[in-house]
Amino acid sequence: MNNFPSIILASKSPRRQELLRLMDMDFRIVLKEVDESYPSGLKPEEIALYIAEKKAKAFDELVNDEIVLTADTIVSINDHILGKPETRDHAIEMLSMLSGNTHQVITGVCLLYQHHYHSFYDVSDVTFRHLSEAEIINYVDKYQPMDKAGSYGIQEWVGLTGIVRINGSYTNVVGLPTERLYRELLKITKAS
Repeated sequence: MNNFPSIILASKSPRRQELLRLMDMDFRIVLKEVDESYPSGLKPEEIALYIAEKKAKAFDELVNDEIVLTADTIVSINDHILGKPETRDHAIEMLSMLSGNTHQVITGVCLLYQHHYHSFYDVSDVTFRHLSEAEIINYVDKYQPMDKAGSYGIQEWVGLTGIVRINGSYTNVVGLPTERLYRELLKITKAS
């Protein structure tokens, strides 16, 4: 249904890959190591954009007629950033913070096309019911959420049984706001 140029997905996330497949996008995966540090004092949405743009800059000299798609998803609760957990205990601590509360999932996206950067972000509010300590420990031990911001995957057990409300894009929480991405792809390819 789309006539977009070929997309380079600069992400090893199987969730982002699956979302692009479901969107019927023509893409290939190219990975580059990028330092994901950021300056202090940035707001959560600025952090997600900063890192997504940093990832795209690694491709600037390499492509022109393909679209490079980079993204960074962060979880924020009361302006406290929850990245990927470093240890099992860290994952348990993060999920305990999210339990019974509403947090924000922010995905920054950068599209590099013909040496122009087009960036945007999306925010979804996610509310968890109160999770027991046993539920949290069982989830962390069974699902090993070490590669996920905030220590959880919405499409896994804790998301399916623990999330009571989402205000915003479901796919944004998965890792890529697909409806917004599609609109932005239409914009940049029509403009070229």
